Amino acid sequence: MAATLKLVREGLGIELRRGTFHVLVDTNDVASIEWKEAIEVPIEPGHHTLQIKAGRYTSRIRSFDTAAGEIVDFRCNGARIWPLYVASIVKPDLAISLKRE
Repeated sequence: MAATLKLVREGLGIELRRGTFHVLVDTNDVASIEWKEAIEVPIEPGHHTLQIKAGRYTSRIRSFDTAAGEIVDFRCNGARIWPLYVASIVKPDLAISLKRE
């Protein structure tokens, strides 16, 4: 039985880094997500990594473990404050926030 990765792209206020985000599980592009969208992706039970990418901009890599039938929830959004947006030009993994719920 597969597990489920649930990802919501939503935050307070506006998103300075816009457009389609790509969802990478174990470095494989498995889905895309738009602003104010929620997706569910079936994954195999076990240890995984998750990263969100938009062009050269990314989130930090998050590791997680999951069991059969389990739902793992994450929330992501693009930079919302301009200092972080500007800093992401030099350090691209600051451009997208990714947090486990």
